[in-house]
Amino acid sequence: MLKIYYYPKCDSCRKALKWLDAQSIHYTKIDISEKPPTRQELKKMLAYCDGELRRLFNTSGQLYRELKIKNKLPSLSTSEATDLLAGNGMLVKRPFLLLKDTGLVGFREDEWRTALS
Repeated sequence: MLKIYYYPKCDSCRKALKWLDAQSIHYTKIDISEKPPTRQELKKMLAYCDGELRRLFNTSGQLYRELKIKNKLPSLSTSEATDLLAGNGMLVKRPFLLLKDTGLVGFREDEWRTALS
């Protein structure tokens, strides 16, 4: 079963959910602001992102800017970064989609079509 972390006010998330519905793809949606991905899920996604921690962060988010994560990110360990992300879903790039053998962050229709076909 596909699991998607989303934020109800996020345009990209709404587009992604609409696209999934149009493709008749069943999913479980989780409000990322109420329940962020677990550390284990974040580590799994990190593997799909070739170990690039920055790709897991919502770099355009207000909290990211307020906490000055951009300056801290180069010195964060994987463990510190996943703790930070698991502690606050608003720092996580969304939508955040996990399947058994793949994961996607952000909504790019062509990537989703390829991954979910």
